[in-house]
Amino acid sequence: MRSFMNLVTNEWLKMSKKRSFFIPYAIIAVISVTVAWVINRWGGNMDLSVYEYTGMMSSIDGFGKFVAMLAIIFTAGMVSKEHSQGTIKFLLIRGQSRVKILASKYAAALLFVLTLIVWLHVTCFASGALFFGIKQSPGVWNDMLIVGGSTLVYSIVYTTLAFMMGVLTRSSGAAMGLGMMAVVLSSIVIPKSFYKYVLFPNVNLSVYSHGGQPPIEGMTLPFSITVLAIYLILFLGVSFVTFKRRDIA
Repeated sequence: MRSFMNLVTNEWLKMSKKRSFFIPYAIIAVISVTVAWVINRWGGNMDLSVYEYTGMMSSIDGFGKFVAMLAIIFTAGMVSKEHSQGTIKFLLIRGQSRVKILASKYAAALLFVLTLIVWLHVTCFASGALFFGIKQSPGVWNDMLIVGGSTLVYSIVYTTLAFMMGVLTRSSGAAMGLGMMAVVLSSIVIPKSFYKYVLFPNVNLSVYSHGGQPPIEGMTLPFSITVLAIYLILFLGVSFVTFKRRDIA
């Protein structure tokens, strides 16, 4: 376990040393403050509280979808760049298994996604408190947890998809493009019974909050969670099998 944690730490340090590492965090902070200022200045009758603003911005239909794209852009090339730069060979000669190496990269990618979601909530809450004040109402923390959890699951699913494409194609551009295309396609719903088994209509779990109606008849929260779990296992299975068997030379 200690050697695995060292690998994860090493991956995180490699990510944080890039000049572009803090750009997603800066973008999130700037947009959070700017949108709050614009609503406060020209929002008219929009009487928002800090909790409503945070929930609105961090939801998948708000800024959550864009945060998922930022995560895809930054993590899609974690494996493919190692191949293109030839550094993957140096990782493999250190006596660590391929499974452990790939798992450490995926863990670092998930950690990055988590920090983005947490940072989104922190900056939105701070901006909302500054411009709208803190007016707490019953159940707000539970609602924020539901929104945050849904956005986190949404981002993890598409980051995992982009991660798999990076392993399969060894191309950062292809992984980013396919990952972001999947995010765009997630808003498309085909009203056919077979479509409920496809990834896209299941990935937004927030539709089930407060008795909301699912995109397709017959879908439930346990059903969507099961479908997402199957797809995640499939994405990771393909990634690890491909990475383990592929010739690195």
